[in-house]
Amino acid sequence: MAKTVVAKKMGSQSTNRIAMVRPAAFQFNSETAKSNTFQRKPEQGPEPLLSKVLAEFDQMVQLLRGKGIELSLLQDTPYPVKPDALFPNNWISFHAGGEIVLYPMLAANRRLERKPYLIEELCQNRTVSKTVDLSHFEVQNQYLEGTGSLILDRKRKWAFAALSPRTSPIVFEAFIQALGYKGISFRSEDTEGKAIYHTYVM
Repeated sequence: MAKTVVAKKMGSQSTNRIAMVRPAAFQFNSETAKSNTFQRKPEQGPEPLLSKVLAEFDQMVQLLRGKGIELSLLQDTPYPVKPDALFPNNWISFHAGGEIVLYPMLAANRRLERKPYLIEELCQNRTVSKTVDLSHFEVQNQYLEGTGSLILDRKRKWAFAALSPRTSPIVFEAFIQALGYKGISFRSEDTEGKAIYHTYVM
């Protein structure tokens, strides 16, 4: 369940540096459920669910550190409530040339995760060559949710994106132009004919 923000090694698809956000809340998100047909409201309340998520999260932290992974561990704040803070890969990504990218998010309560102090913490001990801030597309109702929307072949500089309410061709084009990628976009639907919300869950 734990998602990570990954800083890639030059010329490689793998990394030994990971950042994770330990959530203060984890629960059904009514805002994101509108475009995520896989999301189901659990029968149990948010407290038992959060306890399970935190136990799994802490176990993952121990496992990664035990394997020698350099881990930046950030703590989510209780207020405002951010049900999906566990998934920072949707609003920020790091790249081998020192670029960081900030992404536009469809759900208003997910935009709350993109805090300057978190960006500052994530950028500690790393060289940042430039920041590509795509978040301004939110005012145009155009979105691209990080490495949920994007599958990146970082070695060959190819980007793949399944178009959906959360993955705009306009912002996809802006990404590939800013990062020097070649892009392939396509449409993918579930059995009910609805767009699959993120490329990486196809």
